[in-house]
Amino acid sequence: MRPEIIEKQKKAMAEHGLDAIVSVSPENFAYVTGFVVPSQPLIRHRHAFAVVTADGGVSLVGVDMEAGTIRRRAPDTPLRVWAEFSDDAMTVLAEELRARGLARAHIGLEMDYLPAGDFARLRAALPDAAFTRAENVLARLRQIKTAEEIALLRRLSRIADQAITDALAAVDAGDTEMDIAGHLTRNVYALGAEHFKLMIVATGERSMLPNVGPSERVLRHGDVCRVEIFSVIGGYQAGVCRTAFVGEAPPHAGRIWSHLVECKYEIMNMVKPGASCRAIYDAFCAKLAQLDLPPISFVGHGIGLHLHEDPYLGTTPILGAPGSDAVIEENMVLGFEPLCYDTGHGFGMQNKDMLLVTATGSELLSDYADTDALIRTGTARAGNAAGREDAARAAVA
Repeated sequence: MRPEIIEKQKKAMAEHGLDAIVSVSPENFAYVTGFVVPSQPLIRHRHAFAVVTADGGVSLVGVDMEAGTIRRRAPDTPLRVWAEFSDDAMTVLAEELRARGLARAHIGLEMDYLPAGDFARLRAALPDAAFTRAENVLARLRQIKTAEEIALLRRLSRIADQAITDALAAVDAGDTEMDIAGHLTRNVYALGAEHFKLMIVATGERSMLPNVGPSERVLRHGDVCRVEIFSVIGGYQAGVCRTAFVGEAPPHAGRIWSHLVECKYEIMNMVKPGASCRAIYDAFCAKLAQLDLPPISFVGHGIGLHLHEDPYLGTTPILGAPGSDAVIEENMVLGFEPLCYDTGHGFGMQNKDMLLVTATGSELLSDYADTDALIRTGTARAGNAAGREDAARAAVA
């Protein structure tokens, strides 16, 4: 279990008058425990619950298929197991809550994750308990990262950044998007990630498509390549995107990229405790307008256990509250991405980084690649070829 996170939840329960919080989603289960139950995100009915009480007590409920994994990861935490094909997970959860003295308690629950039918059965099994939404409470807690979380996100940022940079260096004209994906996959695992999410490989005309996976498209001279990946450890993820060119950058690419780099540094200079999320987004839009480039509805967002978390640097900085604003706070971690999918020249460009809010400003966590200039593909091959030529000349001499 994670004592610092549990202590944060205790304080939140005291503030909101809750007797317990039940984490239902894979993300918030991992927030309490430090690990993801492997099949919970894949099979929706395989519920895993983490129950945290107002005094800091913790117990878990999990499906029999995953009981061994849960016990191995949390050997000292009480676990109640439900049988996948004969038990109702809601009935077993209700049993655990009754055993914890919560039959008449005020219980926080993730209403945005638990299916309506499951909640109806849970409420029927505990008719004297009062259930209230807790997803916003948990989302608020997760905005401010602990030192442990920051260290992990720093590591993940470097993994994603280096994995992309090295993959782009390994390919050139004649290779395919699948070749990029192959290098990228191997790199992510070799650098220490447990797995990855949302691999985007979009080259040439496909670079204008926001969220597409790799295809058999062959890289051609003059292509722009957008590559993004989210490296994952313990449920946490860091998203990084890099843009490169093959052989020679197409017309206008250098000018547009320089403009996006200026956006990056302007955003970094504005991000500090007390800054307005909306003001940062408005500055981004004004910067793009100088080249008549269309913005998207945000330029950054919180990140951690979800790909996108609050706050948003955009038109809706607080999820679900249109027109609202939010304030940047110390120890937030943001994914920020100056981008333009449709530059008007047949290609899209994106420079996504991970940013830590410090006491006085911001710190770039994804600092492996030098993105001040567009990356060129094939540099590893060029280096190997030059090395072979040098070796051949030395042998002749």
